[in-house]
Amino acid sequence: MEIATLDHIALWVSDRDRLADFCAAHLGMHVITRTDSFTLVGADARRGKLTLFAAEGKREQGPLVRVAFRVRALDEALALLPRDLPVARSGSTALFGAPEGLGLGLVEADGAEYDIDHVVLRVPDPPQTFRDLLRYGLEDDGGRLRAGDSWVELEAGEPGEPVRPLLNHLGFLVESAGAHLVEAESLGLEVADVVDAANTCAVFLWGPERIKLEYVEHKPTFSLV
Repeated sequence: MEIATLDHIALWVSDRDRLADFCAAHLGMHVITRTDSFTLVGADARRGKLTLFAAEGKREQGPLVRVAFRVRALDEALALLPRDLPVARSGSTALFGAPEGLGLGLVEADGAEYDIDHVVLRVPDPPQTFRDLLRYGLEDDGGRLRAGDSWVELEAGEPGEPVRPLLNHLGFLVESAGAHLVEAESLGLEVADVVDAANTCAVFLWGPERIKLEYVEHKPTFSLV
């Protein structure tokens, strides 16, 4: 299994327009597409995005702690945030909250502006989950879990069993979804779904701690902006 990058983080949210408006107004993003069931928001359709699925009721944090985006100039990026928004800054990283209880972060680093730098997940046994995720295409990069040019970070905690979880799935960009399906089946990994859509083909697996993982292939017809 070979991952190109962390393509998107998919969330269940009760007010997707509010969160999308926050991202557009304060995070250098725009609404890429909006359907009856979901909104796709990001700085570039071919880079890290948020997929906001419409859901009812207040969401529970569960395993998702934070999604962090890269910026070239942290001071300039922070100046775009609401003035009354609490921000915890440490060196080249700043953490804050967004609508729907979503934890966000900004990391000053090289790379595409507002691309996903990393996602932080809360799991009961980080060392074990780290080892387990190596079977799903993530790589051990000096003690960090690398997904192409992004990372998945783990912290110890009890995510519980939320009835209305915030996290829907993590989406990884791959060259061939079909090849990943064949390899997943050969490894005995649990397949949750296979979806052949207009612009993409995707395989969904149940990962460690029942965190859903998507391996998405962009078809030649992929034309979102």
